[in-house]
Amino acid sequence: MSARTLGRPRRTLAPLTAVTVAALVFAALLVLVRLQWLPLESVDHGAAADINHLIAGNHTLVTASKDVTLLGSTAVLCGVIGAAVIGLAIRQRWKLAIYLLLTGSGALVLDPVLKSLVGRLRPLVAHPLASGTGNSFPSGHSLGSIVCYGAVLLVFRPAARGRWRPAFVSMVVALVALIGISRILLGVHYLSDVLGAWALGIAWLGVTAFAFELTRRAAGQPVSAPVREGLEPEARADLKPAQPESAASHARTPHPGRIAAGVVVVWVLILGITVGVGNLVTKHGNGNVLGDRTIPRWLAVHRTPSLTSWSLIFTTAGGTACILIVSAATCTVFIAITRHWRPVIYIAILMAGELGAFLAAAAVVKRPRPGVTHLDHRLPTSAYPSGHVAATLCIYIALAILVIGHARGWWRWMFLIPAIVMPVMVALSRMYRGEHHPTDVLGSVVCAALWLTATSLLIRPSTSSRAAGRQPGLSRRPGLADRQAVTQPAGPRAS
Repeated sequence: MSARTLGRPRRTLAPLTAVTVAALVFAALLVLVRLQWLPLESVDHGAAADINHLIAGNHTLVTASKDVTLLGSTAVLCGVIGAAVIGLAIRQRWKLAIYLLLTGSGALVLDPVLKSLVGRLRPLVAHPLASGTGNSFPSGHSLGSIVCYGAVLLVFRPAARGRWRPAFVSMVVALVALIGISRILLGVHYLSDVLGAWALGIAWLGVTAFAFELTRRAAGQPVSAPVREGLEPEARADLKPAQPESAASHARTPHPGRIAAGVVVVWVLILGITVGVGNLVTKHGNGNVLGDRTIPRWLAVHRTPSLTSWSLIFTTAGGTACILIVSAATCTVFIAITRHWRPVIYIAILMAGELGAFLAAAAVVKRPRPGVTHLDHRLPTSAYPSGHVAATLCIYIALAILVIGHARGWWRWMFLIPAIVMPVMVALSRMYRGEHHPTDVLGSVVCAALWLTATSLLIRPSTSSRAAGRQPGLSRRPGLADRQAVTQPAGPRAS
């Protein structure tokens, strides 16, 4: 990008025109919906009834719509913004992090306020497919998705070059469109609710982007077109998620194909061991191996309200949602700090393999739950092995391995505490709640220990950090130093 392009304010009026038109469209829809204009009400109600009649019997389309609409939920959008903000903060791009926080917060504020002011009821259809809370106009999912994903696009667009740039834009546009369409298909919003949310989202993105430009001009920084070049084009090096591994790292790492083959072979063997232990305990044991009968009964007899509350906390911490959150946070932090994909690949393979082994072993062994009152109901899998314990072991020990392998300083050893405490507390909570026998926990420990050892030896998640020659601290931050080195004049060369 030339200095001329960055130094001049944009001369095209297309962005300003688009934002103005979007604001006018939203204002018009707001007034018409608030006044209950009959032609608009007729179109909205007729479309809602016709769409509901068409898809009510299509189970595949309904399921797909529910899956897509989750991507526009508050929890997912907060997770996306939160992960992006963490990455930007680690890379010290504070202005962009603040921009994401303020822009996303605006959507959270505008949605409930406008819904309360308009007071439009949600559609009433013959075959309800989903339910929504609050009023109908504008669509919160549609507004949140266009604002949050659009802000992420404006922030990270400089990192996309060549053919990846149109692919990035197309992916965001398609995602926002599908989320809005899913709200209409599920019958929880009218067509004008979604259109109004999109118009408001475009207007809000335009206002926040213009405000960001003003801060750059006030600071004497070059201004470009955010829609084409992103909010901070010069931040491209820090916005790229990762960089290629060094030659030294490649030299000491086996070929990816051999690693993948090794992972598959080891996973199959570990699954066989896990299933074998389960069949041995359930079919050839005396029924009370390691206290399989007495310990669950003793724990059930000694239940108290306080212990039950604590058990719920730790069993929730070992559940799918919390494990996914910890895994995503770990991946975000380490890719932002190390600038390498290896820690992310390590976590992804580790947790996917653990989940696959757990589901396969549970389906084969089919062990009944302990014969006591269960505090958790309608669990989809059998007792052996404990998925909570295996997942907790894998993620917290993996986190300790990554921190100890990449960090310098005494504090890194503190991560051994959750790696030990969390699996123990989750295991006790699962047995206390009557969901697992002691041998179920043992099978999980065996499976997780073998899988952790195998993936750590095969993938070597700290190899790239060691090859980079780290300084004291968590890892080297190459972006800023490299850019400074490039901009410094070269010294005299030795002859």
